[in-house]
Amino acid sequence: MSDGNGFEGHGQRPGQKPGRPGSPDGHTRLSPNGHERLSPVRLSTEGLPAWLDPVARAADSVQPTQLSRFLPPASGAGRQSAVLILFGEGTHGPELLLMERSGSLRSHAGQPSFPGGSLDPEDGDPLTDGPLRAALREAEEETGLDPRGVQLFGVLPKLFIPVSDFVVTPVLGWWRTPTPVGVVDPAETARVFTVPVSDLTDPGNRATTVHPSGHQGPAFLVESALVWGFTAGVIDRILHFAGWERPWDRTKQVPLDWRA
Repeated sequence: MSDGNGFEGHGQRPGQKPGRPGSPDGHTRLSPNGHERLSPVRLSTEGLPAWLDPVARAADSVQPTQLSRFLPPASGAGRQSAVLILFGEGTHGPELLLMERSGSLRSHAGQPSFPGGSLDPEDGDPLTDGPLRAALREAEEETGLDPRGVQLFGVLPKLFIPVSDFVVTPVLGWWRTPTPVGVVDPAETARVFTVPVSDLTDPGNRATTVHPSGHQGPAFLVESALVWGFTAGVIDRILHFAGWERPWDRTKQVPLDWRA
């Protein structure tokens, strides 16, 4: 998979809210000695809608090699990052939150992706709940999402994006209490949108992208966008292992150019 999320180094961005996602009121707690104490961020499947059960079961059983041939280096090298794969319930049924990168960015301009990016030191341990905090924090910074309305229910195996040296943890979330979302920083994000799962499973919206390098991968033509690369690869595997995939024409190809 190619880097469909275009991770950059992240500091505080325009419009970023203070505090830390994951605590009931969005604020960091202090221990009795005055040191920062990270608020707990937990995974829970309690109260999930029944249609998400197959996704939760897949997260518990899927193996890294079933998701991608690009796996994190055994040495532990790589830049730790996370993405939020957020499922909600819209007017057209189950849906997925995506964003489109600004057309002025140096890399992956205009490309749809999950909210996400690099772990910051304040996110905590990258081997435990650090990726959970990072996924919520990045989603809040990029889309204005209120993390208090998100229930994290699963984590997929870490994957690797060789071109950018990112080790990515896909974090699964249920949009238990939807809140308004939109572009926070136009310099980074062109739009924020949701895609009905029924559109993602529609065979007419599926295709195979072909990069000039010869690499091929799954793609989705939805919401006036071509979703490809890392993002499309993860969506493709979720649909497959959740049992939602419908037969589609894999010979239908969409060429990419060298700027992709």
